[in-house]
Amino acid sequence: MSDPDAPAYPRHSRIAVIGAGFGGIAAGLRLARAGHDDFLIFDRGDDVGGTWRDNTYPGCACDVPSHMYSLSFMPNSEWTRSFSGQAEIWDYLRACAAPLRSRLRLSHEVREARWDPRGSWVLDTSQGRYTADFLVAAGGPLSEPAVPPLDGLASFGGETFHSARWNHDFDLRGRRVAVVGTGASAVQFVPRIAADVARLHVFQRTAPWVVPRRDRDLTGRERALFARVPAARRLARAGVYWGRELAATGFLHPAAMRLGERVARRHLATAVADTELRRALTPAYRMGCKRVLLSDDYYPALTRPHVELVTAPIARVTRDAVVTADGVSREVDAIVFGTGFHVTEVPLASRIHGPSGTTLAAAWDGSMRAYLGSGVTGFPNLFLLLGPATGVGHTSVVFMIECQLDHLLRLLAHIDGAGGGAFEPTPAAQASYVARLDRRMAGTVWQSGGCRSWYQDRTGRVAAIWPGYTWSYWLRTRRFSPAAYRRVAPA
Repeated sequence: MSDPDAPAYPRHSRIAVIGAGFGGIAAGLRLARAGHDDFLIFDRGDDVGGTWRDNTYPGCACDVPSHMYSLSFMPNSEWTRSFSGQAEIWDYLRACAAPLRSRLRLSHEVREARWDPRGSWVLDTSQGRYTADFLVAAGGPLSEPAVPPLDGLASFGGETFHSARWNHDFDLRGRRVAVVGTGASAVQFVPRIAADVARLHVFQRTAPWVVPRRDRDLTGRERALFARVPAARRLARAGVYWGRELAATGFLHPAAMRLGERVARRHLATAVADTELRRALTPAYRMGCKRVLLSDDYYPALTRPHVELVTAPIARVTRDAVVTADGVSREVDAIVFGTGFHVTEVPLASRIHGPSGTTLAAAWDGSMRAYLGSGVTGFPNLFLLLGPATGVGHTSVVFMIECQLDHLLRLLAHIDGAGGGAFEPTPAAQASYVARLDRRMAGTVWQSGGCRSWYQDRTGRVAAIWPGYTWSYWLRTRRFSPAAYRRVAPA
């Protein structure tokens, strides 16, 4: 969408945004609306969309209802399903990004961002060097696929790929396929490929909780109503929002999750008659400790005669097979990884350097911490979108992005009012905020639900999730505290 034939790009802007997914697009739109016109948006891809550009696997869709998984200030009355698919969400994001065309720097991978103590960020990109006074990191937590280091994987002679980098040129029809992982992506693509492959082995490490999806077409009459009566669309969005907030109670008070577990067990019993298979698919931890999945067709797919659920750990991969710890070797033509993303070990953090040269990853040392999930002590004029403790297990992260952008605009107004310069959270403000989050996290299902999940970092701390209702985060980000920030003097 950016113009490669433009004679010369400006190499300095007041604000540089990394990432042109939901966060980066929303940031650009909100900045422009607030009168902050001097910004650029960088993305390594050749189009906008982020996660929804990259994930094109069969069945890819959102598990948050369409009217909530969209920007409140960019409504869409034309969603065709209650849970939108990848292509429709990507089309929506491209339409949202259209006004930002001149600000986009696509095919610009940010290889390093380094703070110059004289007062600016220096960005080394695949298309040259840029500078900016303020850096917004909107790379997103679901941008870097995680592939387990299986012994012998490099020797495998067949096809391998991650669901987020789906190889559409490789035809799975009639093939013997191994699927490693049973997370959110796998429960969507497994039913789509199961009918076509000759043999399907689904390798499960931990059984997920799965509840009915209940997706449906939105009728032409509904779409016409939303287009002609904006209040109806807002009411639909509000209904989804408050319904999801009610569901959050179980995450915050795990005993309440028993109701959801009964729904999930009934869903499993209805779909799977085989006692042994049903036992293998029954989780042994409290619902919500790991991501709760939505699907109506995952369980039925596993009951097909040519589909096998494998619960024995993978020991190694050979030239033509996957071998499990019990010694069984299963010959396969392809291995598809549905193993998620690097969420708590954010790759972008290793590319962001503070004044002393220390990277953000080194400063975090395995456990992410940030004031409001946005600003980090020791990194001036840096603002993270969907940073530490801003993920959600029950509703739309787009809501959290909008809350953060409200705070960003207040921070920029504060900096402008102070005459400009570089600012960062005070150590005391960040430490107090993080300590409060950790105390609130202690009783939640993510910390006490009896599982190990991607919400937890390598120290065991739950660093990715907001431990509360999202309305409480909305209130917190609306109250701007100048005392929480300090000016950083230039060198």
